[in-house]
Amino acid sequence: MSIRHTESPAPTTHASAGHHVVHHAHAAGQHPGHVRPASRDPFFDNAKLLLVTLVVIGHSWNLLPDASTSSPVYTFLYAWHVPAFVLVTGYLSRSFTFTRRNLRKLVTTIVVPYLVFETLLALFRTTVGHEDLGMLYLSPHWPMWYLSALFLWRLATPLFKRVPQPMVLAVAVSLVGGMNTLDWLDLPRTLGLLPFFVAGMTMRREHFEWLAQPRVRVVAAGLLVTAFVAATFLNGVSKEWLYWRTGYPDLGVPFWLGMICRAGVMLVAAALALSALSLIPTSQRWFTPLGSASLVVYLFHGFFVKGAEYAGLGGASEQDPITAFLLVTGGAVLVSLLLSATPVSRRLNRLVDPISTLTADMPGALHPTHHRIDTHRRLALAHNDPTRGR
Repeated sequence: MSIRHTESPAPTTHASAGHHVVHHAHAAGQHPGHVRPASRDPFFDNAKLLLVTLVVIGHSWNLLPDASTSSPVYTFLYAWHVPAFVLVTGYLSRSFTFTRRNLRKLVTTIVVPYLVFETLLALFRTTVGHEDLGMLYLSPHWPMWYLSALFLWRLATPLFKRVPQPMVLAVAVSLVGGMNTLDWLDLPRTLGLLPFFVAGMTMRREHFEWLAQPRVRVVAAGLLVTAFVAATFLNGVSKEWLYWRTGYPDLGVPFWLGMICRAGVMLVAAALALSALSLIPTSQRWFTPLGSASLVVYLFHGFFVKGAEYAGLGGASEQDPITAFLLVTGGAVLVSLLLSATPVSRRLNRLVDPISTLTADMPGALHPTHHRIDTHRRLALAHNDPTRGR
């Protein structure tokens, strides 16, 4: 769902978020037109591309008959792919502090894209799809929940870094937060998924290196296979537990039972999310550079999915569900790769990061080459609603 990387105030190399920040050209005594490329950690770009592609796949499955969303593969995917994305987001956000620069970037890279795409997607859904969406902005629609949640998580980051046991506090907030039914800014889901963000925030690079050990990967693969088999026996369980968006009262369970169920789902999701991250390649691959455009993929894929829905693809899929499932899944992968391709993502980023784009050529701004590299580096999302469209 990128995760935009936070940066330290100084224009020096900063690796705490997993990637290095480029030195300003003038600070290095170079000509503004010659900028040294940034060095990135390929693992996180690989993870972002994989996870945002799974978001696109999960949303595309909503085009299929209801039987597809109750299938074991759907249950299996939604059990861990959003928590995994939130965990990576937390790791890449862990250097956020209440500085003027970070707060300004929080507005330009989270708040502004939220307002722009909440508006654009709403216009598309109401004018083309003739949907009635109700209140905008205070109640995020479909994938936009992730940006509102990321905004709140980022603001909470410095606070959680000051408490002695941040994970204990985050879990407590999540369990108690299940009583909340106020949907403003998708607060129930923000509170529910908070432990995964804090877990990523407190992790170090060595933890991910440990996950990549061969023996750990064997165990991880075994856990994922076991979870997939177990998903075949869970057709009667409400998927709302996996969406993290519904309070205990709306699920029809008492507070004590809701906390027990959420705690169980949380443990399973954590184990499977870490298992999935364990299997992600850590080295540079042909697709690694595409991971820097995860926010572009996240924000634009909804137009493709909704366009396919309005074209009647869901009805056509009822004739041959298996073929439709394969075609829709393959099409979702292609959409993700298309949107993340550099020639496409560079142009679409003008809408994703309009303020940086508009100010790039102003007097005193960074040289366009530097700006393009810096903007492309910061492209990162967040994740989809791994849940549903509203």
